[in-house]
This record gives sequence, structure tokens and C-alpha cells, in this order.
Amino acid sequence: MLKGFFHVPKAVNEPVKSYAPNSPEKAAVQAAYTTMWNSQIDVPLYIGSEEIRTGNTRNITAPHNHKHVVGKYHLAEKQHIEKAIANALEARKKWANMAWEQRAAIFLKAAELIAGPYRARINAATMIGQSKNIHQAEIDSSCELIDFLRYNVEFMTQIYNDQPKSDSTVWNRLEYRPLEGFVYAITPFNFTAIAANLPASAAMMGNVVVWKPSDSQVFSAKVIVDVFKEAGVPDGVINVVFGDALMITDTVLASRDFAGVHFTGSTHVFKDIWSKIGANINNYKTYPRIVGETGGKDFIIAHPSANVKQVATGITRGAFEFQGQKCSAASRAYIPQSLWPAVKEQLIADVKSMKMGSPEDFGNFITAVIHEGSFDKLASYIDQAKKDADAEIIVGGNYDKSVGYFIEPTVIVTTNPKYTTMETELFGPVITIYVYEDAKWEETLELVDTTSEYALTGAVFSQDRYAIEVATTKLQNAAGNFYINDKPTGAVVGMQPFGGARASGTNDKAGSALNLLRWASPRTIKETFVTPEDYRYPFLEKGE
Repeated sequence: MLKGFFHVPKAVNEPVKSYAPNSPEKAAVQAAYTTMWNSQIDVPLYIGSEEIRTGNTRNITAPHNHKHVVGKYHLAEKQHIEKAIANALEARKKWANMAWEQRAAIFLKAAELIAGPYRARINAATMIGQSKNIHQAEIDSSCELIDFLRYNVEFMTQIYNDQPKSDSTVWNRLEYRPLEGFVYAITPFNFTAIAANLPASAAMMGNVVVWKPSDSQVFSAKVIVDVFKEAGVPDGVINVVFGDALMITDTVLASRDFAGVHFTGSTHVFKDIWSKIGANINNYKTYPRIVGETGGKDFIIAHPSANVKQVATGITRGAFEFQGQKCSAASRAYIPQSLWPAVKEQLIADVKSMKMGSPEDFGNFITAVIHEGSFDKLASYIDQAKKDADAEIIVGGNYDKSVGYFIEPTVIVTTNPKYTTMETELFGPVITIYVYEDAKWEETLELVDTTSEYALTGAVFSQDRYAIEVATTKLQNAAGNFYINDKPTGAVVGMQPFGGARASGTNDKAGSALNLLRWASPRTIKETFVTPEDYRYPFLEKGE
């Protein structure tokens, strides 16, 4: 063991590159995109030191051109999941005991690999596999992922440095042990950074992981695996499996050594996992950590004092960036009557100016939604809105899946504040607006708070500080991330720790030390320097 109280490099947020015309980063990502688009990858299971190809494969396609195949990935059977668990537990023997600075060095190296030689590759993979435009890919798969890795190392050292008081007679210490067992990471398609962070944050704290990426994110997941391997993550620490989600989950949760789940995905799946953990609780060696970020029905509410252009931009960016496929995306808005004509005009003009198509064309703001199931769901809600008397589509409303899964950015206006698309998470480029009477500001705040089961993100726009104060107070439980005069998306690691409560999750705040604490099991050590040798206390002594 090395001797010294080591200081890690100060974490800084990775600057977002512009990808302006003739910039070197634009040329690099375009070259990577072309190469990866025209190649075929074969993604195995990564279990221990093995790359396992089962022969049971599924194609990897691009959402914006669903007939174009860029590779295939192999599906696991139950035996492979059991093998992954066994390999994780074997790797734990060395990994859990590795000095913290060695673990830190691995993930700091991973950050710099993404910042440098892997940047174009991971961005291109995200553009192809998840249909993100270059800006969305850059802020996600490069910058946010780099930030997670850098800041989590810093947060880890802050946690380790948090120690109890001692005095001259007693030395008290807190040891932050890895969990006793393995962690199950289940990650979504929509953020490459989240896909990497969920297994990495647990591993950084000395845990071993079985990681199941989304079937719709395998292309960039492969790049993450490549980065982790080059950075020096030992075999068996992060095992990667694909396949039937129900089978994988049931196999994992049946293990006595299951110690926790790190989840981002749908609310109903998370609740199902929680139920199964409860049913199996007598089987586990320890009480498992249950950490999840789930759905959202995120709001924007404008006060009559708000700036029209700011409100319109908050809606268009908040609702339509990455086709609304963010758990933080704005999907319901409340606009006062006095502002509505001007906001409406600006919204329509903005949406009509948006170009839609392949992310390869940097002029496209909108690309495709992730898969046919998502497309069909969104199309059905749009079709219903066209029929309903209490709803009107003022812009957008068209869709086409002949080449890719393209849904036009769509704005629905409703006279019913409890209209279905005001309450239901759609996860696509559709926002529903309710126009309220100016005098009913506080009543509308109550409506915002009680309309949805979710409490992830929300935003208030106002130039009136009293109104902001009222909204901040009345909506304190309506959103775990609350934005004042800004869109409800775009949380930055180290600046806006992310997460919500109610049906939106356990609010364990990714991008802060709070999340890392869930992957540690503290042990208090008390060392007494002069140990008593007589049981008798002074009160037992005889005296006058």
C-alpha cells in the first residue's frame, strides 16, 4: 500500500465543442460517422475475461434509417447471467481491496480517453444508434460522461474524507466499504452518459457490477466497453449482458449475493423490480440498495410577467431537443391568457423553422424517435388529439416511418387541464399547453402540483420575484430539479445534481456525492488508546 494522502486532479466541466463549419471536431466526427455507418460490428457478452458470442443475435439499426444495419449483438441465456454473477463475485475479492487511488486513476484515464481519442467515435456511435444530432451527442456522450467520471472521483475523495470526531483518548474512523455482493445496473437508451455512469459509479466505490444496457443503445455501449477496457477496468468488475430483460432481472434478483440495483428507465419496470426485491428479501445476504430514476411529466409555467421569447424558447428547446426523449423534457406547459397570442405566434414560427432528418446533416435539429414502438405510441396520441373536441394541434402533427421513425414536433393546446397528454408521459416531441386566466396564478400552481404522479423537473418563467417565491414554495414537492427562467432540461454534473421523487424515482441525485454514498457501506472503527481494566465506575465507590 502506497503511503500518502493523495489529492486527485480538480474536477472541471468539459467544454462543449461547437462543431462549426470547417472545425476540426466536425471533420473528425463526420469521418467517424462515415466509417462506422459503413462497417459492421459484432457485440458479444463481456463476462469476466471472455467475449461470449451465443449465435442468437439481433441487428443494430439506425432509427433514422431503420433498414440500415450497422452490426449485431448477442443475446444471453440464463447460464450466462449466472456466469456473470459468479465472475463479478470472484473479481470482487481483488477489486474491493484495491487502493482507492488505483480505482480513481482508472476512471480519470477513461475520462481523458473520451475527451481525446474516443470523442469522435462515441459521438458518432450515439448519432447513429440513438439518432442524436451532433450537439445532443456532444453534450451527452462526451461532455456529461467525462464530467461524471471526473466529478465522481472528486466526490469519492470527499466522502472518504468525511470522518467523525476523535479526541486524545479515542481515534474514530469511518471506512466506506463496497457493498457485500454485486450491483445490477440497468441503463436506458436516451443518454450514453447515464449508460456508462450507472455501472461506473458503483464500480468506482469498489463494487462489482452486472450491467444490462438498453437494446436500443448497444452501439455506443460497445464504445463505452472499449474505453473502460483501455482505461484498465479489470476483467469481471463490469460484466455486460444483453437479452431478455425479464429473464436477466429474475436471475439477478434470485441471487443471494444481490446487493443493489442502479436503474434508469420506466416507472412500471422499476416498481416491478422493487416488488420482486421485496418478495425475495429473506433470501439476500444484505438489504439491497434500490436506486432508480424513472419517468417524468415535466412542466413549464409562465407568469403574466414572463418574457415571451424566453418562454417560447424554453418550450421549444425543453420539449423538442432530442425529440423530447429525455426524462426531463418539457411535456406540459401553462401559459397565461395575456401572453398566449404572442407565445403561440413565436412557437409556431420556431417549430416551422426546424429541419428534420438524419443527424449526419448538421442542419437538422430534429431526428428520429428511437424505435417503432415509440413511434406508434406517439402517433396514436397525435391521432386522438386530432379527434378530441377539447384538444387542438396548432403546429406539427405529422409523422412518417417509411425510412426512419420521424415524428414532427407537435404542440397540442387543450381546454382541459387534465387532458390525457397533460398527465401521461409520452417520451417524444409532443407538448401540451393549457392556457389559464391571469388572475388564477396560484390556482394554476396547485394544478401543476396535482396533475401528475411524477416529480422530476419543472420550470417557472417570471420577471416578478414575488411570483417566483410563491411558485418555488408551492411547487417544492413537484420537481426534484426546479428551474427559474430556464428550460427544465440540461442538468450539468457538479452544478445541478439530478433526480426526482414521487413516481420519478428515489432522488439519489446523480452528479453529486449523494449518489456515490448509496454504493458504500460505512464501517465505524473505534480505537481506544488506554483500555479500562476495572469494571467499576466512580459512582460505585464508598464515600461520605
